[in-house]
Amino acid sequence: MSERPRPIEITDPVDITVNGETFTVQKGELVIDACERNGSYIPRFCYHPRMNPVGMCRMCLVEIDAGRGPALQPSCMINVTPDMSVNTESDAVAKAQDGVLEFLLANHPLDCPVCDKGGECPLQDQTMAYGPGESRWVEEKRHYEKPIAISETVYLDRERCILCDRCTRFASEVADDPLIHFMGRGSGTEVNTFPDEPFSSYFSGNTVQICPVGALTAKPYRFRARPWDLDEVESTCTNCSVGCRITVESSRNQLLRFQGVDSDPVNWSWLCDKGRFSFEAINSPARVTEPLVRDGDDLVPARWSEALSGAAGTIRAAIDSRGPASVAVIGGARLTNESAYAWARLAKSIIGTDNVDAQLGDGLPADVVVGLPGATIDDVCRPGGTVLYFGPDPKEELPVLFLRLKHAAVNDRTTIIELTPATTGLTPYAKASLHPRSGELAAVVRAVVTGEVPTDGVGPLAADELRSAADLVASAGGPVTVVIGRPNLAESADLVVAAIDEVRSALPDATFLPALRRGNVRGALEAGLAPGRLPGRMSLTDGSETWSTVWGSVPAEPGLDTIGILEAAATGSIEVLILLGSDPLNDVTDRSLARRALAGAKSVIVVDPFVNESGRSAQIVLPVAAFSECSGTTTSLEGRVTVLDQKVTPPGTARTDWVLAADLAQRLGGDLGVHSSHQELWAELVANSPAHSGVDSAALAAPDAVDGIVLSLTGAPVAAREPLALPAQNAYSLRLVLSRVLYDGGTLLSQSPSSAGLARTQSARLSPADASPLGVVDGQDVKLTSAHGSLTLPAVIDKGVPRGSVALVHNVTGGDATTLMSASDAVCDVRVEVI
Repeated sequence: MSERPRPIEITDPVDITVNGETFTVQKGELVIDACERNGSYIPRFCYHPRMNPVGMCRMCLVEIDAGRGPALQPSCMINVTPDMSVNTESDAVAKAQDGVLEFLLANHPLDCPVCDKGGECPLQDQTMAYGPGESRWVEEKRHYEKPIAISETVYLDRERCILCDRCTRFASEVADDPLIHFMGRGSGTEVNTFPDEPFSSYFSGNTVQICPVGALTAKPYRFRARPWDLDEVESTCTNCSVGCRITVESSRNQLLRFQGVDSDPVNWSWLCDKGRFSFEAINSPARVTEPLVRDGDDLVPARWSEALSGAAGTIRAAIDSRGPASVAVIGGARLTNESAYAWARLAKSIIGTDNVDAQLGDGLPADVVVGLPGATIDDVCRPGGTVLYFGPDPKEELPVLFLRLKHAAVNDRTTIIELTPATTGLTPYAKASLHPRSGELAAVVRAVVTGEVPTDGVGPLAADELRSAADLVASAGGPVTVVIGRPNLAESADLVVAAIDEVRSALPDATFLPALRRGNVRGALEAGLAPGRLPGRMSLTDGSETWSTVWGSVPAEPGLDTIGILEAAATGSIEVLILLGSDPLNDVTDRSLARRALAGAKSVIVVDPFVNESGRSAQIVLPVAAFSECSGTTTSLEGRVTVLDQKVTPPGTARTDWVLAADLAQRLGGDLGVHSSHQELWAELVANSPAHSGVDSAALAAPDAVDGIVLSLTGAPVAAREPLALPAQNAYSLRLVLSRVLYDGGTLLSQSPSSAGLARTQSARLSPADASPLGVVDGQDVKLTSAHGSLTLPAVIDKGVPRGSVALVHNVTGGDATTLMSASDAVCDVRVEVI
């Protein structure tokens, strides 16, 4: 685990003496950190550099002389002062450390051979280095029932706990999920959860990583290996687009554990549980290990030559009969940068189609994502800064970004103004929290950023609420940063773009962080996997000359996005539909359209580690390497490029995505120009894309690039758009709000045994103001009816849903929200009836 001191810039230097040597340190930093930065490690159990010190374990006692003579003091609680003298090696310090360890071991079981922490246990290590070497205790140690499952993924062995307060502080300070706490008194004090209230936190796995003993262990890793059995590489999690740095650990060519790495600009060593335990899906026996081809009603194994020749022949036949535009590619946001670039070149140069989209109808236009002046996570979380947030619930879709935003609001005086269709995990920390109805975001943003507040407010939002938020923007002490995304999947992306335009008009110095969900969606868009776009943030018009020279040819006209592709496939205009790690039946918010598209396309070619629901209707399935089974790079939502390292080999004969693209190109009579390595593809992209200039393999391998390199954030031209006309809201209807949750029906989660049971079920959330006139009570079944269908669900009365709205969740069991929707609607009106 990584628990090194936080990076610090010395702006107010002072000199201190440590063990007889003089060092220059930052005034006010903790003694324990100042000593470690200068080569003197002080043992500790309770102290963690990313949490507030509490001085509970007393293992860090050292002799400190601040001018009144030396005294034993906890170094995690004392700030350095000028001319302070610290002795970490005196006899008094050694005796204190010896005594602390003796007391800790009085009741601690000596079961290191069967403890999951054995071999990487700070208590074990420090007992060897600083302990007495033998015990004077002969009394029986205490015993508890073991283990206790305090959540679906975390076990607690209470007799091993040394009461360091790390897990409880993390739960309360960092995650704000105070579901694990100290109970009892005196010698009966223990860590536990409250009765019938499990440790149901999205971040519970972090407590396992930071626990200094084996009290907390992870169910997916328990008894699977010992640290000396593990081989590890550092990589980047691709479960979402935040780009958390992790170590990937394996044994016997099987993934066994992901651990967080303390990347200061990104995740601070924290991970969400979905990402931490996602290695289970990669190990799943349901992985496709060999090509499959359609034989009647079944998909049967085939040789690679047969499957690739069949795929190439199908594509060639479509081109010959109806032209390149009859081929379309959906997906690619989970590929490496190199694979995304390879598939963009295959589609747009070799095949000749611009019907390519890495987003699945739930993102923002590509020119907006890569064209707006950018902001990093550190920019958004700048101390004293002001943030406009109109994106999805970050706790559900981008959990570690939520932790960073929460910390900034609570500890660094960052002002967050939230404009979302319902309350989110961020709402308790926002200075202002406004919840406009679907279709009213742009009007609310206009009022907030200009201060021109309508006297009667906007929709359910009163003028006073809008004015308070506008005052916060007006008093911002610097440029405003804006987090943008799709807060409501039941309304058009153009409504978010209209809100962005309001910000750009009123606040020209504002910078933007796109809060898009999928792992490498930004990297895919930067590589050209979007209609009308070419690599390097170039449009077909601007980049035609450059990329025609590199590739040989590019499409002449912009193609279709995902919804356009599905509509064309449903009418038979798209003959070959290629799915790159995508599942339109579950990913796209118009399931009816996706079903008709899969039926209307003559051939569906799936490139995926699994046969998902959409893949069951495929003619050809090509198995590919998953995360940690191939090397390359990825790009986070902030434009940070980091390295992905291969740790295990793909199962069976699965190949990497770029290899398949190169092979298909050759069979179609083209050449991607890659012969042996993904680095050739990256070198070609870097050489021809101004946005990637200087981010070559050598730069990424440099020691100072351990946290990655951020691409240029200066922005590019963003196309103007026509205002979107909205239908008038019926007095008897509510506007639908559709959002995502962390634990849904996605393929990776369903293939992770420890986490699959956490998937949510559907319900209809209504505000008390709307429920009361209808006579709806909690748990009562209600019928939701729209112009497209109806759905019966249990109702939940939720004060976090604004008046005039009904909130549902996408891709969960118990009710398909897409039954009510059409992708062509700007907003979705729903009537609610008691049954």
